[in-house]
Amino acid sequence: MDISTILGIILGFAVIIYGIGMESLGNFIDTSSIFITIGGTLCALMASFPLKQLVKIGVHMKIVLFGNKFKPEEAINKLVDLAQLARKNGLLALEEQAGDIKDPFFKRGVLLVVDAMEAEKVRSLLEEEIAAMDQRHDSDVAFYEKGSIYAPAFGMIGTLVGLINMLKEMNLDEGSSSSLGLSMATALVTTFYGCILANLIFQPIAKKLRIRNDDEILYRQIIVEGVVGIQCGDNPKSLKEKLVSTLSQKQQNRMLNDANAKKGGRNREKSAEE
Repeated sequence: MDISTILGIILGFAVIIYGIGMESLGNFIDTSSIFITIGGTLCALMASFPLKQLVKIGVHMKIVLFGNKFKPEEAINKLVDLAQLARKNGLLALEEQAGDIKDPFFKRGVLLVVDAMEAEKVRSLLEEEIAAMDQRHDSDVAFYEKGSIYAPAFGMIGTLVGLINMLKEMNLDEGSSSSLGLSMATALVTTFYGCILANLIFQPIAKKLRIRNDDEILYRQIIVEGVVGIQCGDNPKSLKEKLVSTLSQKQQNRMLNDANAKKGGRNREKSAEE
């Protein structure tokens, strides 16, 4: 579970509340302002996007919190194993292994290789699927990016509503100008709500979804290069080096340490047998 988003939002609210001060917190609570800002933003999003986007909010929250499921190191190790099997027993031997692969994209790529489809054709089909996925994810991210634009706008609308009502009700002859500061503060609360909603809710969610998308694209690109390499008959060792080079330095070091640990374990077992 990736708790950074929840932790960041909670700490953000804590910092704001600390800055306001508990004794002054009541000055920033206004039911009408909350209704205008949140309700108006949701209505604008509903008018801008298909209803299915609103329904997918729960799915998006699950992706934000539990979406770090793409493990390129595991994919590389699996691809290298498949490459070794293909060199030893031929491409048809991969069909049985494909049944054990849970990722539909990975499985489809392996089956395309088993069907002896040309390498460039395999690459083209898989990259088109990646592009379509990226486009779908862009639409999901745009939902929250638009929300970060609408929220401050509706906050300003709420402020204008408050100012108009305040000016309408002003009656200097009866001394009501003493409430001017209080009325002005109430009018400005909606802008405050809009800024919080945009910068502490919508923008962080949009950014985290973008990161999840980048992780999935990298994962799928590794699979594309791997299955194409298998189709072309690349040496498993060379294929692994090629795929590992696409990872960050930290991930490369982790894979190297794991490989050394496994090699050391095999050497100890061999020494014990002797």
